[in-house]
Parts: sequence; C-alpha cells; structure tokens
Amino acid sequence: MTERARALVAAVETFIREEVIPFEKDPRNGGHGPTDDLANELKAKARAAGLIAPHVGEEWGGLGLTHSEIALVFRAAGYSPLGPIALNCMAPDEGNMHLLEKVASTEQKERYLRPLAAGETRSAFLMTEPDGGAGSDPSMMKTIAKQDGNHWVVNGRKSFITGGEGATAAIIMAKTDEGATLFLADMETPGIRVERILDTLDSSMPGGHAVVALDNVRLTSDQILGEAHQGFKYAQVRLAPARLTHCMRWWGTANRAHDIAADYACKRHAFGKPIIDHEGVGYQLADNKIDLKQAELMIDWCAGVLDTGAQGTEESSMAKVAVSEALWRVADRCVQVMGGTGVTRDTIVEQAFREIRAFRIYDGPSEVHRWSLAKRIKKQYSR
Repeated sequence: MTERARALVAAVETFIREEVIPFEKDPRNGGHGPTDDLANELKAKARAAGLIAPHVGEEWGGLGLTHSEIALVFRAAGYSPLGPIALNCMAPDEGNMHLLEKVASTEQKERYLRPLAAGETRSAFLMTEPDGGAGSDPSMMKTIAKQDGNHWVVNGRKSFITGGEGATAAIIMAKTDEGATLFLADMETPGIRVERILDTLDSSMPGGHAVVALDNVRLTSDQILGEAHQGFKYAQVRLAPARLTHCMRWWGTANRAHDIAADYACKRHAFGKPIIDHEGVGYQLADNKIDLKQAELMIDWCAGVLDTGAQGTEESSMAKVAVSEALWRVADRCVQVMGGTGVTRDTIVEQAFREIRAFRIYDGPSEVHRWSLAKRIKKQYSR
C-alpha cells in the first residue's frame, strides 16, 4: 500500500462512516435504487471532499489510480451500498468511464467522459438483450445497425440496462456486417425509448434496470466509439476490469455485513452466554473471516495482473467466480447469525444478501466463467 493509497483509504473510510451511512435510511433510497436527487447530493459531498471519481485520470478530474490502488479505495467505498454512488465509481458509469478513456476520441471524451467523471451525468451500457438475444453469449446479438450513407440506423431491444432510466448518454452495441460496433448516443435521441423498469432483487443502482427499445435510431459515423466492427474487442476492454471492480465494491458491503453480524453475536445472549460463544455461530463468523481474506487476496492478485498491462480476461473470470461466491457465503451466514433481525431492514445485512446474490449473475454468471476457463484448460492440455 503506497502512502498515497493509505491516506486516500483513510479519507474514504471516514467519509463513508460520517457522510454516507446516515443516508442509508433516506426515503429517497428506494426499490429501484437511490433517486438522482439523493445521488447528486452524495456526489456533491464527495466532490467537496476531493473524492469524486478517483479512478479516472487526473486530466478528467480523478486521481489516476492504479488498479491495485483502485482495489483498496473501492473496497473502502463499498462499506455502504451508497458509497460507490457518492464517489461516482458505481456500475455502469465506472466501467463506461474506463472504456471511454481507453477508446473514445478527444471530442467524444470532452462531450461524454468529462461530465460523467464530474458526476454531472449518468450513463448506460446497452448490450444485453431479451427474447433469445445477446446475454452471456454476445454472438447472439439481435440488435442490428445498417449503414445509410454517413448514418447508421439501429433497431433492436435491450434488457437489464442498469441506469437506463435517467441516463444522459448510452454506449450501444449493435451487430454490423463484419462483427459488432459500439455507438455513443444521447438517451434523448429519437427512437431510444425506455419501455419499463424491471422489479429486481437488488436495489443499489440509480435508475434500476430497464428494458430499452431502439426503433430506427439514426446515428452518424462520428458517433462510433473507436472503430466500426470492433465492438466485441472493445467490450472486453470494459468487461474484464468491470468484473473486478464489482468484486471490490461488494467486498466492502460484505465486510460491513460481517461487522454488523459479529457485533450482534457478541451482544445477543441465548442459553446463558453470548451467541458467538456457541460454536454454531462462532464458526460461521470465523468462516466469514476466511472467505473475506481469500476474496481480498484474489482481488489484489487480479488487480496486480491488470497493472502489468495484461488484458486479464482469464484472471478476472477466476476472480468473479471465487469472489462472488465467497461474498455470497458471507452474506448468507450474516443473515443466519442474526436470525429474524437479519431478514429485516433494521440493518443493511438483508440488502447485502440481496445485492450479492444478484452479483453472482451480473457481469457473467459463475457457470459461464467456469465454462470459459474450461475451454482455456482444454486448449492448454490438448497441445
């Protein structure tokens, strides 16, 4: 841990405890995530503290952290489900910022990245589709972009679009003649329409998760992100680090749930002693410590790989599976240790349980990552 990272983590930890956690019971924090009004209030506090979007480069208002430093800061931010929103490092915006930094033109960065990094706008990433379209298998893409002179006409439907409601801009993936292409578009572009907001298990991301229709959306060639037909390659630029940053944020939330459950177990008595002294409870908390430490080490190892400049596809798949399943065990044990209290909203333990269960699916379910890793193993040992 560098001195810079040590000081930043301490500042984030203090900020989360003093400025963010008190808002967890705010009525604006609802079933489809916190409202933009609440999110903007939290971002303003982070901006005043010099903590807004620490992951982006200094020229865009961030701190230019390495992946290893990001791991430390994001874990600290995740101690409250509202923490990553306050620091403007929540999905999908964080992943979109990373992709824009890597791929966007100078003009596109000024128009989309700068206000996004400043916390003035929100964004969406339109890849996943309903009705047998692209999901874990992006080759099933049904959204089509047809070239018409200097324009492209996009038609299709997207689903599970995090933050679609209320987003200012979107990165849209569509199938083109030679692969797939990413486009940048304002959400107010004619033909882009939010059909509905899905009622989902989780409730931490502003705007919830939407179904979005794309009806004859006309975009210019200048709105292509990167080069045409390179969409699948660019998606990996975004998705591999995004899997890991999910792990970082939810590690913080799982750690908070563990702290709450451990404190409860030390204060709650049954059969003449604190329930932590009963092996059935104490051992569950001990297993939590083991899972949290193993997940932390996996995150730091994968972040170190990304810091070498490697794409980290295989490593991020391993981390996504190992960390999401470890944190799920932690959250599940916390609910069990706390009994009836664990399923109430008196604490964030029940929310941690819901959020982390959804995390096992988002950015690729464990089964798909295991399948991908098995393919790599077969290729390695079949030489």
